[in-house]
Amino acid sequence: MSDVVRPVQATQLRFELDGRQLIALPGETIWQAARRAGTTIPHLCTREAPDYRPGGNCRACMVEIDGERNLAPSCTRQVSAGMRVHSDTSERALNSRRLVIELLLSEQPPRAQAHDRNAPFWHWAEQLGLQDSRFPSRAAMAGTAPAPLPDRSHPAMSVQLDACIHCQLCVQACRDIQANDVIGMAGRGAAAKIVFDLDDAMGDSSCVGCGECVQACPTGALMATTMQAADGSGLLATGESVDRVVPSICPYCGVGCQIDYQVHKEQIIAVTGRNGPANRERLCVKGRFGFDYVHSPQRLLTPLIRRDDAPKVADATFDPANPLTHFREASWAEALERAAAGLRAIRQQHGGKALAGFGSAKCSNEEAYLFQKLVRTGFGTNNVDHCTRLCHASSVAALIEGVGSGAVSASFMQIDKAEVAILIGCNPEANHPVAATFFKRAARRGTRLIVIDPRRHGLARFADQTLQFRPGSDVALLNAMLHTIVDEELFDPAYIARYTSGFDAMRAHLAAYSPEAMAEVCAIAAAQIREVARLYARSKASMIFWGMGISQHAHGTDNARCLIAMALMTGHIGRPGTGLHPLRGQNNVQGASDAGLIPMFLPDYLPISLAANRQGFEQLWTTTLDPQPGLTVVEIMNAAAAGDIRGMYIVGENPAMSDPDLKHARQALASLDHLVVQDLFLTETAIYADVILPASAWPEKEGTVTNTNRQVQFGRQALPLPGDTRPDWWIIQELARRLDLDWQYEGPAAIYAEMRQAMPSLAHISRERLEREGSVSYPCAGEDLPGADVVFANGFPTPSGRAGFVAAALLPPDEQPSEDYPLVLSTGRLLEHWHTGAMSRRSAALDALEPEAVVTVSDQDLRRLGLADGERVRLITRRGAIEVTAHADPAVAPGSLWLPFCFHEAAANRLTNPVLDPFGKIPEFKYCAVRLERAGIS
Repeated sequence: MSDVVRPVQATQLRFELDGRQLIALPGETIWQAARRAGTTIPHLCTREAPDYRPGGNCRACMVEIDGERNLAPSCTRQVSAGMRVHSDTSERALNSRRLVIELLLSEQPPRAQAHDRNAPFWHWAEQLGLQDSRFPSRAAMAGTAPAPLPDRSHPAMSVQLDACIHCQLCVQACRDIQANDVIGMAGRGAAAKIVFDLDDAMGDSSCVGCGECVQACPTGALMATTMQAADGSGLLATGESVDRVVPSICPYCGVGCQIDYQVHKEQIIAVTGRNGPANRERLCVKGRFGFDYVHSPQRLLTPLIRRDDAPKVADATFDPANPLTHFREASWAEALERAAAGLRAIRQQHGGKALAGFGSAKCSNEEAYLFQKLVRTGFGTNNVDHCTRLCHASSVAALIEGVGSGAVSASFMQIDKAEVAILIGCNPEANHPVAATFFKRAARRGTRLIVIDPRRHGLARFADQTLQFRPGSDVALLNAMLHTIVDEELFDPAYIARYTSGFDAMRAHLAAYSPEAMAEVCAIAAAQIREVARLYARSKASMIFWGMGISQHAHGTDNARCLIAMALMTGHIGRPGTGLHPLRGQNNVQGASDAGLIPMFLPDYLPISLAANRQGFEQLWTTTLDPQPGLTVVEIMNAAAAGDIRGMYIVGENPAMSDPDLKHARQALASLDHLVVQDLFLTETAIYADVILPASAWPEKEGTVTNTNRQVQFGRQALPLPGDTRPDWWIIQELARRLDLDWQYEGPAAIYAEMRQAMPSLAHISRERLEREGSVSYPCAGEDLPGADVVFANGFPTPSGRAGFVAAALLPPDEQPSEDYPLVLSTGRLLEHWHTGAMSRRSAALDALEPEAVVTVSDQDLRRLGLADGERVRLITRRGAIEVTAHADPAVAPGSLWLPFCFHEAAANRLTNPVLDPFGKIPEFKYCAVRLERAGIS
């Protein structure tokens, strides 16, 4: 770097390092300032990563400072003006570092047998010219037992404390960064060691498998098992190295963590976190260890066509390992022609409305855009939808109605600026684990969390208030909170007058919903309802986060309307630390919705029914569009069962697992005249296909995705396409050409260029910028400006510029408990698995961590029914029955059950109620009446 001295601002400090003039920021340490200037001082107990604090205990970073007798640790010593520091130019400092590393070397396995020869410890030993140590180990001097044996109890991580140097980075990673508090130090002196909980084996501890400790460890004492050979030596210890590191985006939940794929011999062998805006290098168990699904032996590698002797059966036998039981292999030419011919025939004989398409939130923005364009212009219908219909459709409906936009008004990182945050109907520790780290750390810094949910989940231990209300009584509870805000005049009249409409009608509506009147309905004391409402309303900055516990109800839109009203009447929107944030589920559900995978909206949420909206797209696409909104996911399945929908094209969706009332859904799929499925595996849905087209996994493609924060991000291809698979965009285009569309896209870049013409939301977010910067939030006001993290500061994107209050009346759940079905069942996701399990169940580590379906029950209900924890039980609803293992869980209230929906062996949606929210058209997954009995009872 140049030594030219530039003017120093008053808030900066000038100092000298090894003869160079440098500038430090107030509070910056010598190590931090040196690193920012391009000089890295040796270090073992601190990390070049966000949010880690210097440990100051390894003494590998010692420097000499003029005028001071003792050496100083550069990682903890702050810079002062005029300080003269000697690092590489001080023989005294260098000798001190060598001594520290040499002493630590005495405790390490020889480098030839090191668990990770490429670990930072060995890098610094090499830089200081050290290979071995002249000192004996502490164990040898004390005559104690040899180094501890490896701990291989965890499916994804190995513990080898013979390499541990007690830097405590793993403790900091677990306690401070991920806020999980599993790893600690125990013992004194030579007996000191790292422990998990109360000295459990890692696999038996409360570890959630995030792997932050693995990424932090500087020696290989903690490693991913995929980086090790069978004998425990480092897989790369023989002198090999990772072939390449490819930056991308995690393919799981909507947080949108930036990652690095570590690729060796054309296989991903590890994943590490990047410093992305939504994760700051953090990952969860799925993002770090759930990558091997792409290498699964069950991958579909060639096109398949249904065998003539394999008729469709409504409840077909599912054997994902043997696709040729029902299908034969085909060339791409034959498969594409067979797929297109069936769709063409239906279009010609019955019209475009007899066709439908399910796109995927697992695909890129470019692929989602292309898919909806194919359905609208090639099929001639708006019967196109995707998984948002099953997760946040009601939230989107309420947000568009109320504030004019279906996206979040502020990123989840804004919780750092919030005084109060409500988390309602969501379990971020399981569904959005990296976002949960922001919530937990904010709570530790003073943000007051209010957790509202029928199930008491893990974030309750960080909460200031926890409201475990009666299932199905959401509107009663929220209206009572709104009543309190109005009754006690905690609202913001100036904000209401300037930015909203409909408040007087809302005030009149709320008069009947006092906490005292609603307390019995929702099973929460009136005093606590009032206290929580006051906390939210009186704070200077409050946020609301919600999940599918709010949206997946027949009254889901009403739930979201209440939350919107709460933000509007208090003015807690449009400012830092405020806002409304429905946490999005799949990795690209926000982007797929933006791109138009919705039956009633064109890209950017333009209603298809308005002629002006259609005209712009008709000109761009040189076509004529159907003015009638299409059918939604469940409506399409109902129409298929009725014979009105005769053909479907499904990309990356699995309605045979994700739709409610699976018996009905599978009958509908079996009844189709023609079904084309494009996927990675023989899924429960693909078994009903006439043609199966082998798709590309996320690490095998490039493109953009948009996360829950409205951050558009770019993913690069890390792996070659396996077998005879093809990119999804290529397959969609080839089908389009066979459906008389003259498409000539050369790749994702060309598709994205057209998207930018069609979607004003992508203004100033060029592909080149995304490749360069990795992430840009929309809306963005300029190519050289950051995107908006908080929106609605000066009004709303509605025709009037105002947001509207919409009242919600009490509507009970569609199906109430009865004598035959006395309990209430809710379903959801597990931390270790994702969506219908098509990917995560094919990850060895994830499936080993959570291999079977378990229904969680209150201990009180188990005792009442004469059942034992761990016993096999039968769940029965009006639609079907499944068998699972029962597990007593204090988080579940008496009268309620909770079941994950990712296990095909015990498909939860055989039980769920297909009744729809009248506005969002979302099924009531979170509430159905159920009976629980011992398995084997007839």
